[in-house]
Amino acid sequence: MDLGRVGVVLVRPTRPANVAAACRALKNMGIASLAIVDPPPGLDAPEARALAYGAWDLLDAAARPRTLREAVAGSTLVAGTSGRAHPDAWTPRRLAGEGAARMGRGRLAVVFGPEASGLRDDELAQCHLRVHIPADPAHPSLNLAQAVLLIAYDLRLAADGVSAGGEAGRRAAAEPAPAGDLETALDDLRQAFLDIGYLSATNPEAILSEWRGLLARAGPTAREISLLRGLARQVKWAGTHIAPSRPGDDNRGPIPGGGR
Repeated sequence: MDLGRVGVVLVRPTRPANVAAACRALKNMGIASLAIVDPPPGLDAPEARALAYGAWDLLDAAARPRTLREAVAGSTLVAGTSGRAHPDAWTPRRLAGEGAARMGRGRLAVVFGPEASGLRDDELAQCHLRVHIPADPAHPSLNLAQAVLLIAYDLRLAADGVSAGGEAGRRAAAEPAPAGDLETALDDLRQAFLDIGYLSATNPEAILSEWRGLLARAGPTAREISLLRGLARQVKWAGTHIAPSRPGDDNRGPIPGGGR
């Protein structure tokens, strides 16, 4: 695990003190990339900055993307944290052990939601995998900075060559495409699927979110993303140019590029 290719994204944090304490935790573990989507007011207040002791450079240099999609667009592996247990959720230790293989030569983004509610379902759907910190069911709630520190600590162990548990997964030599490219392909597929009536115009995300999950698990390469976008263009053309077939009517014409 190369910590230089790891970034943390905080989405709508509500308390500046927690953001500042998270900065100190990241600095302790050697992670220097931070993005804050919709940061809270008061990050410049002395009481908040005091909690970021020694990590003011990280706090001041934090990126301020407008959306989660923008924040993770350049990452090849996006891990969304959740306080809710899920059958498919990874532990921080598994992320540290297998994350390097999944991200390839790209970047890992670890995403944290707001303190009270965590990431919304639509935001978790933008992540390639879910990370859950096992805690005592009697008191499972963790402070944001605590959660950041726990995950960053396991990543630090992996970076130092200390076994974090589990065998690193093997993958093909081809690198997975960044999350932003995957979302662009999904934008193309959404429109194409709408044009042929495959998606409901009133609620396209109901099915499209399942496609997002399928493709995220597959980890498509840049070439495969290109193939998906080409498919979407052909489907869109078919949906707008080919009339419903009628008996004896075979004058629909060829699809451009078809059969290639």
